[in-house]
Amino acid sequence: MSRPGGAARGGAGMRLRGLTRKEFLQIVRDPSSIAIAFLMPIFLLVLFGYGVSLDAEHVPVAVVVEAPSPDSADFVAALRGSSSFSPRDMAGMAEAERALLLGEVRGIIRLRADFARRLRRPDGAAIQVIVDGVDANTARLVLGYAEGAWGTWLAARAAASGQTLTRPADLQARIWFNSELKSRNYLVPGLVAIIMTLIGALLTALVMAREWERGTMEALMVTPASMTEVLLGKLAAYFTLGTGGMLLTVGLAVWLFEVPLRGSFWLLWGCSSLFLLASLGMGLTISTLARSQFVAGEIAIIATFLPAFLLSGFIFDIGSMPPVVQAITHVVVARYFVAIVQTLFLAGDVWSVILPNAAALAVMAAIFLAITWKKSRKRLD
Repeated sequence: MSRPGGAARGGAGMRLRGLTRKEFLQIVRDPSSIAIAFLMPIFLLVLFGYGVSLDAEHVPVAVVVEAPSPDSADFVAALRGSSSFSPRDMAGMAEAERALLLGEVRGIIRLRADFARRLRRPDGAAIQVIVDGVDANTARLVLGYAEGAWGTWLAARAAASGQTLTRPADLQARIWFNSELKSRNYLVPGLVAIIMTLIGALLTALVMAREWERGTMEALMVTPASMTEVLLGKLAAYFTLGTGGMLLTVGLAVWLFEVPLRGSFWLLWGCSSLFLLASLGMGLTISTLARSQFVAGEIAIIATFLPAFLLSGFIFDIGSMPPVVQAITHVVVARYFVAIVQTLFLAGDVWSVILPNAAALAVMAAIFLAITWKKSRKRLD
């Protein structure tokens, strides 16, 4: 004779499997869910991997040589050999300034008429660099590249003549973690957080709201299934969908864009699971507040996607933000996951970074799921 408790547990298990299967069927029949989970990652990766770059390469600059000489020709040749600049010869400063005003060049490098003569004096020659400061970030890069090209040329010239270039300090640069200095290696890992936010928070909020609008939620309420079982069914389905999106993103990042994954893949998967649970919790929380797809979508974009895009460290460095904004970023879930995923990709298993951020993700996941469970009841009000 079977025990009632065992039958109840068996019935709960069957209901949970049935609810999970229902969610998978809804996902398969809904093209928008498939598009957000699998087509959107590809679109964002191609956009940021190929179309967005924080590097300044082949920057057009005007070169004004007032008195051509072998020395000036050697320096200009060094500029042409650099991948940072695309020099354009100008007849004079008037033409160069006109090109700068029209936006045709981003800077001017001027070699004065006494360049060759002063180059052999003890105090040395100087070059004039004028940059377009409208885009302050690019202006700083152009100025830094020009100073670097000038210093490299002087050092090569001194070495060729058997002399020692006297400098106040000899700087030896050593680049850790992203030795190629490619912004793609920095941006693409952060896209994992953005994509999982879309799948976890935005998609879940829209799907729950859609069920309220279509009346299928009311149909679920008259079944023996509890709201806990309904929520678990949705979590299981969209957790699987989000994991698929994560695997697709990581695979494309490593094999298509050749971003190094120096840390443990299984550690990445575990931290991604924590972040996905937090994102799903946010989406389900939003769905308890808004039963309209339009309202749920607006709230999800404002409360999850935009903070993940702007305040997580994905593009903008948190340390350079004002103190008030830095304090606000502590409530942005994506902040912690972006720190983890960029560390795992570029630096490796740095536990002093991973453990605190993973603990924050676990706490936030527990908070949002607890709010969802508390607010969800089998009632229509």
